[in-house]
Amino acid sequence: MTEKQQFVEAFKTRTKKFAIDVLKLCDEMPYNQNSTRIISNQLGRSAGSTAANYRAACIFRSNKEFYSKLSITIEEADESNLWLEILDEGKFYSDLAKIETLKKESEEIYKTLSKARSTLKNRLE
Repeated sequence: MTEKQQFVEAFKTRTKKFAIDVLKLCDEMPYNQNSTRIISNQLGRSAGSTAANYRAACIFRSNKEFYSKLSITIEEADESNLWLEILDEGKFYSDLAKIETLKKESEEIYKTLSKARSTLKNRLE
């Protein structure tokens, strides 16, 4: 397995773990409040979509398709971060350390994939 293939597989695992960790956080939130129900639904969807779209990007048929799927993955990671910020700043959930860890992970996923997209864009031009 090449270094690139190892990175791709490790990042698939990383995005999947992020989605699982977010979904576990969502399971811990009180579902009897309208606000946390909305946040939980949106956060779970965006984190799951981050993992699913990265996985889809990895089976691309063209560089343009890869670029497009990568862009969606970046958007979903950023949306996940937004919902985590809302959860944190609105004090909707008490385990701030867990939220902070997930925010850092979504930011790192965002930055890593943004750099990859930028590199690809330069190659495509």
